[in-house]
Amino acid sequence: MEDNIFQIHNLSFDVSDMSRKPIIGAAPKLQILKDITINIKRGDVVGIVGGSGSGKSTLGRIMLRLLEPSSGEILFNNIDITHLTEAQLRPLRRRFQMIFQDPMSSLNPRHRVNGIIGGPLKLQGFQNINDLIRQALDLVGLPSDFKSRYPHELSGGQRQRVGIARAIALRPDFILADEIVSGLDVSSQAQILSLLQNLVTELGLTLVFISHDLSVVRRLCNKIIVLQEGEVIEQAKADKLFDEPKHAYTRELLSAIPLPDLTQIWE
Repeated sequence: MEDNIFQIHNLSFDVSDMSRKPIIGAAPKLQILKDITINIKRGDVVGIVGGSGSGKSTLGRIMLRLLEPSSGEILFNNIDITHLTEAQLRPLRRRFQMIFQDPMSSLNPRHRVNGIIGGPLKLQGFQNINDLIRQALDLVGLPSDFKSRYPHELSGGQRQRVGIARAIALRPDFILADEIVSGLDVSSQAQILSLLQNLVTELGLTLVFISHDLSVVRRLCNKIIVLQEGEVIEQAKADKLFDEPKHAYTRELLSAIPLPDLTQIWE
């Protein structure tokens, strides 16, 4: 369908379970994701939640073809990207971007901010790169002189803003954010989440936000997908899921995770 930016059909992902490898022969397979089918509509902000080991980060990486699925189908803008080679994916990469959990490890410590944001732009053949870097920094609320700084000269929140700037500089249609506020204090979390809300509106982005923190997801997302042990056990509009959770595991998540009120510090 035209309004679906991502369509995931019967997606599974297996890895070799080396802890059970026999002396002779291949190791048995361990299923990480099991027969996942989801559709993400253009303009949606979708939260993917679940406990540790539920497969949510693995699902995100497979969606963007940083990993290849064992079976199933991935459509991006109605293009089947399931088994495309990296060379075939390269022209599409600028249209779907990822913001990583740990900005310090995802930013090259040897490069200044200028190179961190500008590198992907050069790779994708953009022109007027200095202007695009300046625009991206402005969109994430960083002064233009930050382009000369190294990652170690920035705070955690500033590094995450640089990671966001690197993603949006390419003017993607879709962004996947994987636990991007989990290492920040509550005040910095609120600022980054507010920034994402503004960018979704201003740039017309579709966003998938992976998190274990339901207070964050509730504030940011209009649809929520719940994973348990590699399976989608519930998906619904955010208000409905929080008000009327249908699955026992969803109710367990809601009762076990505190929901602090971020509205006092939300900008």
